[in-house]
Amino acid sequence: MSIAHKIGDIASGVYEQALMEEIRKADVPLHLGIITDGNRRYAREAGLTPNEGHVRGKDKLEEVLDWAMEVGIRIVTVYGFSSENFKRDPEEVNFLFDLINDSLRGLLKDDRIFKNQIRVRIIGDFKGLPEYLVNTIHDVEKITAGFKKFKFNIAIGYGGRQEIIDAVKNIAADVVSKKLKIEDINEKLFRNYLYDNTLTDPDLILRTSGEERISNFLL
Repeated sequence: MSIAHKIGDIASGVYEQALMEEIRKADVPLHLGIITDGNRRYAREAGLTPNEGHVRGKDKLEEVLDWAMEVGIRIVTVYGFSSENFKRDPEEVNFLFDLINDSLRGLLKDDRIFKNQIRVRIIGDFKGLPEYLVNTIHDVEKITAGFKKFKFNIAIGYGGRQEIIDAVKNIAADVVSKKLKIEDINEKLFRNYLYDNTLTDPDLILRTSGEERISNFLL
């Protein structure tokens, strides 16, 4: 490594430390939402394949999660694979399924999960997911179910509008079967029919591509 690179690394480290100190002085959000976007665009600009872009994005996301814990953000929800992503090229979709599966399996071997008591939850509609991925999801949720210090949610096969539609359908079914009365329906009850009824509203949503749309995320 050249002297210029070493100096650059030192300067970057000093700046990062100073930035962390300033962040800790401010009000830290309880719940951070992250829309992972722009991996394919980054890959195209960097001369990489789309799959390589997704891997780079996954690696950077792990760094962001470390930063979030370091500053005291207790809940992070990541938009990992949207319901619209099913429309992409099947080869890319299958690669993403494998990448997500490997990443989730990796969490079970990651000391940070156990040391920091991170509960991992997956939200979304699993009907379109391959069986091996659904099995991995169940394993990760079961093993981390007792952890309470941090919460890491991953939205897979998720769409905010679809979540609302599914909730309405289930409420309607319970009304028809007389498990529920129409006059019982209110905002609190509606929340109980969402994919994760314990999930609080995000205090801050970041989108990595620079776009300013929430794209059907946590409506």
